[in-house]
Amino acid sequence: MRGDIERILIDEEIIEKRLDVMAAEIERDFPQGNLLVIILLKGALVFAADLLRRVPRQLELECLNVSSYHGGTESSGVVNFLDRSFPEVRGRHVLLLDDILDTGRTLHAVAERLRTEGAEAVHTCVLLAKERPREEEVNADYTGFVIGDEFVVGYGLDYQGRYRNLPFVGVLTLDAIERGGA
Repeated sequence: MRGDIERILIDEEIIEKRLDVMAAEIERDFPQGNLLVIILLKGALVFAADLLRRVPRQLELECLNVSSYHGGTESSGVVNFLDRSFPEVRGRHVLLLDDILDTGRTLHAVAERLRTEGAEAVHTCVLLAKERPREEEVNADYTGFVIGDEFVVGYGLDYQGRYRNLPFVGVLTLDAIERGGA
């Protein structure tokens, strides 16, 4: 897998230090009490696990399976909610975790749905935010790192279902992309 990485963009040690800061910000900003965290699958799973172990309070976790990339290197433009049920959010403070803010469509669609379902407050948190124009007017309340507009993998982010378990965020080689990650 590492042979398919053109360069490491953010190494594991830097990620860990940033997660410490983000967890402290979340703990400071949310009212005391049980916090509902909704993790967008599958990309945010690694990020969420490492971040939430650093938040010193009771958390309730839910996961939503949504898709917008559909196996490619760019958002398809369509956000699909893949779960049959939706978490109960009415009157709750929700922290929505996603791996990457790219076009903004996914984060916008899910946050809007949470508000429609009656969440008292929705705060968004992403590991990465690409520097690029958004298709939807959305910014994350908490951002780990701002990166250029390039396709990245690792630390939960994948290409064709691969590379999620890399402990860093890296850029794939053109050859790996052309081979479909195989």
